[in-house]
Amino acid sequence: MKSSLFPLVLTAIFCVQSQAQTNIYLKQKPPGNTPEVFALNIISTDNEYEFGSVFNAAGTEFYYGVSINGKEEMRYSELVGESWSAPKTIMVHKQYGYNDPFLSPDENRLYFISKRALDGKSEPKDYDIWYVERQDNNWSEPINAGKNINTSSDEYYISFTNDGTMYFASGRTNGNFDIYTSKFKNGKFQKAVALPSEINTSHYEADVFVAPDESYVIFCGNRPDGFGRGDLYISFKNEDGSWTQSVNMGSKINTRGHELCPFVTKDGKYFFYSSNQDIYWVSASIIDDYRK
Repeated sequence: MKSSLFPLVLTAIFCVQSQAQTNIYLKQKPPGNTPEVFALNIISTDNEYEFGSVFNAAGTEFYYGVSINGKEEMRYSELVGESWSAPKTIMVHKQYGYNDPFLSPDENRLYFISKRALDGKSEPKDYDIWYVERQDNNWSEPINAGKNINTSSDEYYISFTNDGTMYFASGRTNGNFDIYTSKFKNGKFQKAVALPSEINTSHYEADVFVAPDESYVIFCGNRPDGFGRGDLYISFKNEDGSWTQSVNMGSKINTRGHELCPFVTKDGKYFFYSSNQDIYWVSASIIDDYRK
C-alpha cells in the first residue's frame, strides 16, 4: 500500500523552497521586462544617491554604494532568519570614500574602489581598487589590489569571471577610460590587458560587468550614439574568443541621464544597474534580446 505521507512530504518541501525563494532579494516582487526601482524607500531613497550594488550568490547578502553630499560609503543588508536587516554602513571614512562593492568568486573578499592613500593616513589620491577579507564575522583592514591593477590614474568598478579574472576600468592611457582584464594566478593578479576595439574606443568605457562564464560584458559608455551622459552597452564573446561589436542597450535601459554600475545576479535571473540616482532591476532575460 502506498503511503499517504509521501505527497505531504513533497508539499512541505515545496513550501519550504518557495518560502526561501520569496525571502531572498530583500523580499521584493521580481520585475518583468520593464526596469523598476529596486526596494523603493528601503534601498533606493529620495534623499541619497545609491549605486554600485551586488548580491552574494545565495541572494541573502546585499552590498551597495551611497553618496551623501558627495561623501561615498558602503552599506549592507542581510537575510537573518526570514527577515532582512535594516541597511547599515559597513565602510565609511572621514577622509576617504568607499564605493563600487563587488564580491570575489569565493565571496571571501569584498572588492571596492577608494581614494584611500596607501598608508591609510595621507591625503586622498586617485581611485584605486582595494579589498577586505572575511575574518569570522568581520572584515580585515583594506588591502590594495597591487601594481598590476592600480596606476597613478583612476581605476573604477570591478567584476570577476568564475576563474577569478578581474575586469575593471582604468584611465591609464592618456586619461581615456578603457576596460582591462587581469588573470589571477598563484595568488596574484597578472599584468592587466586592454580589451579590443569592439569594446574599447576613443570614447569613455567603464563600469564593466562580466558574466561569470565570460560570455558577455555590459559596461557604461559615453559615445556619440548615446541617449545621455552615460549609457549601458553590451558585447558577447564568440566561440573563437573574439568579441562582437558592442551595441547600445537602447531606450528600454538608457535615458537622458546616466546609466552605470551593471550587475547580473549569480542565478542569472536579474539585471541590476544604477539610473537617476537610484538602483534599478529588470529580468535578465532581456539580455537574450541583444544576442539577436
